[in-house]
Amino acid sequence: MNIGQAAKASGVNAKLIRYYESIGLIPEAGRTASGYRVYTPHEVNILRFVRRARTLGFSIERIQQLVGLWRDKDRASAEVKRIALDHVAELEVKIAEMRAMSDTLQELADACQGNHRPDCPILRDLENSAPRLARGNSRLPFEGVAGANQAP
Repeated sequence: MNIGQAAKASGVNAKLIRYYESIGLIPEAGRTASGYRVYTPHEVNILRFVRRARTLGFSIERIQQLVGLWRDKDRASAEVKRIALDHVAELEVKIAEMRAMSDTLQELADACQGNHRPDCPILRDLENSAPRLARGNSRLPFEGVAGANQAP
């Protein structure tokens, strides 16, 4: 099947299929005489596997490990379980962090009158958390620290 058919059959868009192929997550597709990619049912099955792993939040690196283990019929299921449990632990940390953010924002929103007056505890909290400029120094406290000015 061509890339459009493979995309439809797997639920993975064509751009992602090409990306997954470029990073070796799926095997390089065969080509027709005119150069079009041709995918087998096996490759579509791998794409479905990858799509499901992505919906569970696995990283590309972990998906590569899982695909390798899935293909290895002599694998130990303990390794698969370890990868899954590591991911669960990371998800639990993210959930706790997001719960804390949600609780904080809810408390701030509850403290806000939400009326025509300018006083706003939400903005006050954000302001009080922002770094202050040192007197007579136009640099922020973290400027000049290695990596501090780099985008995440």
